Amino acid sequence: MRELRPKPPTLRRRNIYLPYDIVLNILTRLPVKSLMRFRCVSKSWNSSIISSDFISTHLNNSKDSHGDGYVIHMPCVRDIYSSSINTKRTVCTVALDRTFDKISEVRIPFYFPFGCAQIVGSCNGLLCFATSAYCIYLWNPSIRIFKRLPNTCLGQLRFATLGFAYHSENNDYKVVRISRSPFSAPVSSHEIEVYTLSSDCWRSVGMTLTTDVLFYDKNYPLPIPLVNGALHWMSRIVEEEENRRRRMIMAFDVNNEKFKRLALPDGSTNENIFQTFLSSFNGKLAFITWARSEQPGTQYSIWVMKEYGVVESWIKLSVVPFERVAHCTAFMEYGSLLVCYINDRVESQEFKFVLVDIETLHEKKDLNIQNHSYVATFMESLVLLDGANVVSY
Repeated sequence: MRELRPKPPTLRRRNIYLPYDIVLNILTRLPVKSLMRFRCVSKSWNSSIISSDFISTHLNNSKDSHGDGYVIHMPCVRDIYSSSINTKRTVCTVALDRTFDKISEVRIPFYFPFGCAQIVGSCNGLLCFATSAYCIYLWNPSIRIFKRLPNTCLGQLRFATLGFAYHSENNDYKVVRISRSPFSAPVSSHEIEVYTLSSDCWRSVGMTLTTDVLFYDKNYPLPIPLVNGALHWMSRIVEEEENRRRRMIMAFDVNNEKFKRLALPDGSTNENIFQTFLSSFNGKLAFITWARSEQPGTQYSIWVMKEYGVVESWIKLSVVPFERVAHCTAFMEYGSLLVCYINDRVESQEFKFVLVDIETLHEKKDLNIQNHSYVATFMESLVLLDGANVVSY
């Protein structure tokens, strides 16, 4: 007689319960794209995801993941002869920071009135753009949100320079705008204001220095660097006794909103220098000069301040020689120069871009860049998701 097999026990559905704090802990480790979709799961999930505490925790977890680094870049100048200049928005490219291999493209959701703009800076996935001294935007492409900043609290803006910073003590973001008069005017006639994201307004800031200072924005196309909680500008200090102007770095501490002076490395400036830049290298302040070399050609010299604020800690990190004219487009945080060889036509391209390792001098060619570009670090984040007066698209 055939033996009958016992039927399997009936599977019962069990209500699997996870404490909400564990659910939140899991959510703070997920990609931004997933979190934006999960906002539709329930009101409680949406309320949690858009909260400032959740956004901060997610940001810290993203920083701790130590994944691949990214950059975002866009052309410095658009085609001013294009008939569709008012119907097409500029496209930015997201790429791996060490190779510049393209990951994706994102179209800027707002128009540039004069066909071009600059990337003022990038902090925690939040980008700051300026189409003029008056027209400034904050944009997070990961969550498709942007906002235009309110009008200035100053008078007429002339020769303005801008910096963008993360205010670590208050978990806030600031834009610093310095407006100066023409070179012929007294150098003390600067107006300085600070925009704070949390208050969504500008405030005038005084400069408590005993000597006259002339700020100048010659870091183009590199953004004003944020190092050790301060924004750094090249400037000239007027020494009345000797009736001359001495080069100096002016650092604006975004926490206490005060300026301080930092001296340049000894022997770093001479008559052979074409241009100077300030940047960041592994979280430290870097000073870069472009000058004639002893051999035919030019060279970039890179100094790094090993201990912030200590002038004696400047060290000459590297000298990168070029046989041809090579214009610096970006200096990467880990130590590579993105340069453009001038008058070097390759196929149909007007310029040739290469990425040069400052330690090995190895050149990576065939980059997916056709124009002079603004370059900034980039990461995915939820910053601005809880912002006021923002535009979603």
